[in-house]
Amino acid sequence: MIVNGRPHGTVWLPPSKSYSHRALLAGALAGNCRIDRLIWSQDTLATLNGIAALGGVFTREASAAVIAKAMDGGTLSEIDCGESGSTLRFLIPVAAALRDRTTFIGHGRLMERPLGPYEQALGAQLTFTRGDGTLTVEGRLTAGDFRIPGNVSSQFITGLLFALPLLDGDSTLTLTTPLQSRSYVDLTLDVLDTFGIAIQNEDYRRFTVRGNQSYRPVDYTVEGDFSGAAFFLVAGALGCAVECCGLNERSKQGDRAILDFLRAAGATVSHGPNGGLVVTADTLTGITADVGDCPDLVPPLGALLTFCEGESRIVNAARLRIKESDRLASVTAELKRLGASVEDFDDHLVFHGVSRLHGGDCHAWNDHRIAMMIAIAALRADGPVTVDDPFCVSKSYPQFWEDYQG
Repeated sequence: MIVNGRPHGTVWLPPSKSYSHRALLAGALAGNCRIDRLIWSQDTLATLNGIAALGGVFTREASAAVIAKAMDGGTLSEIDCGESGSTLRFLIPVAAALRDRTTFIGHGRLMERPLGPYEQALGAQLTFTRGDGTLTVEGRLTAGDFRIPGNVSSQFITGLLFALPLLDGDSTLTLTTPLQSRSYVDLTLDVLDTFGIAIQNEDYRRFTVRGNQSYRPVDYTVEGDFSGAAFFLVAGALGCAVECCGLNERSKQGDRAILDFLRAAGATVSHGPNGGLVVTADTLTGITADVGDCPDLVPPLGALLTFCEGESRIVNAARLRIKESDRLASVTAELKRLGASVEDFDDHLVFHGVSRLHGGDCHAWNDHRIAMMIAIAALRADGPVTVDDPFCVSKSYPQFWEDYQG
């Protein structure tokens, strides 16, 4: 696909993928509820497949799921998680709370991504057996005191917070290292509270979870996605007249931090005629962006910082090496391919701003966010930019190219 031109107009952002995963799972543990304004991406469809395998009964509508029956363990022994880390890590403890054996199937780099925190925290109760692209978990999860690192992925914490209320007895979850990506845990706690689950949070170091809780049926509407919006908000800073609609400016989504990064770089954030967010900038200056709480912002930040005057840095980013691609390597390689000045270090990136890029052929690395980054960086390229595998964006934002070209 060749990307070129200068998008302008209004973009209605898709629903939040992070909230969609969590609302689907909470709704499937409650039963008899409706989840509206869902994003049907490859990742959320994988979670829906897992819900069905675990006995949940639902009907799927254009942008909603109507859940008629809660998960009870089901009869299907396998769950195909696609390439979705959220699906795999959320469902491992939930499945183990509902039944004695589940085989999880993964594709792409999914089974290369860390699972050690579960193997260590749950190994006394569960057996983990790895196969070729599979993980079989045997045993039944029981209440207890669990210890898990907070600096590998918040998804392990979320999975346990969903599962522990189902158990017969009270549990504690203690973090052995400081929590990163705290905002994702906030999303989890927000959804759990909405569905009637009480969690005692002791400064994100220890969580106390009462057992034998019941998820309360709730009709839930998912808010707009700041992770996808970040690309179009950056496009505004690069000179495109784009209004981003459907976002909650008070959202708990960590990727709302893109607004702070844009302002720090010299951009102005205002409201357009439809009430959406509009970003404009005369001059962009270098910043240091700490992404410890918002790692998914690294690709859109890469497109932004490429054009910021002087030196910029993305720091606290080591965990980006275990995403769909090694995102520090892939961001660096593709931006440099177009003429950017980027240096890749162990846990951070350094940018030296340029005014323009040249065209070229780019590789998406089978990573949805890298494909979208290339599209935004191409806005300041003097020649056409070609992206291989453009439709890997279906993992999180299936209509991205339609919105970009529309």
